[in-house]
Amino acid sequence: MEPIQNYIATLPSESDQAIGQQLTELIEAHLAFTESKIWHAHPVWFIEGNPIVGFSKQKAGIRLLFWSGADFEEPALNVRGEKFKDASIFYNSVSEINAEDVLRWLKKAETLQWDYKNLVKRKGKLERLYVAKG
Repeated sequence: MEPIQNYIATLPSESDQAIGQQLTELIEAHLAFTESKIWHAHPVWFIEGNPIVGFSKQKAGIRLLFWSGADFEEPALNVRGEKFKDASIFYNSVSEINAEDVLRWLKKAETLQWDYKNLVKRKGKLERLYVAKG
């Protein structure tokens, strides 16, 4: 968890840091069983080696990304990846974060997953994972 706190501390503004802290707390509260680390220079949470959720600083704000979010059927996750099944939302203020929405998305992230872990092995072909609910 320390690397993620270090990442948050390096975000350029207090507002960005507050957003990063709030997102981390929500993710950790719901996905405490996951592995978290800095991956490709950003905080990412994994279930059995498969990336589930992460966030990063981009020009448009702090981007909260769900790797399989395109299948969540959530209109607010409106930034869609073109090649994969990801979907995300940007935040520029802590007040924009709706905790109920984030927690609902995190719940969906547990069971609606595409297998990014084996993407290279499958030569870029994504396959759906069927994850049993806890």
